[in-house]
Amino acid sequence: MANTFKNAVSSAIGTSQTSVYTVPASTTSTVIGLTVANRHSSAITVDVVVTDTSASASVFIVKAATIPVGGALVPIGGDQKVVLETGDIIKITSNTASSADAIVSVLEQT
Repeated sequence: MANTFKNAVSSAIGTSQTSVYTVPASTTSTVIGLTVANRHSSAITVDVVVTDTSASASVFIVKAATIPVGGALVPIGGDQKVVLETGDIIKITSNTASSADAIVSVLEQT
C-alpha cells in the first residue's frame, strides 16, 4: 500500500455547496486537517458535511458554525481524524457569497 500526503484547496466558497475533497478510486483517505477561513468583511457561518457515497448518507461535521472576521475554523485537526472511503466527499457551504477559503490535508492510501 502506498501512502501519500496531499492537500486540496478551495477558494471563495459561497452559498452553493462546494465539494472541496473527493476520495479517488481505490483509495482510503484519512483527513488529518481541515481549516476554513473567513475572507469576508463580516462574520460568516459555515456548514461542513461529509457525504458517504456507499451508504447514500450525508452527515454534518459542523453546522452553522460562526467564523469571525479574519478568523478560521478547524473542524478536523489535532486529535480528531476522519477516515473516508472511495468516493466520499467533503462539502462546505457558507451563508455569504464568496466568503470562505478551505484547505483539507489528507493521507491517501492506495
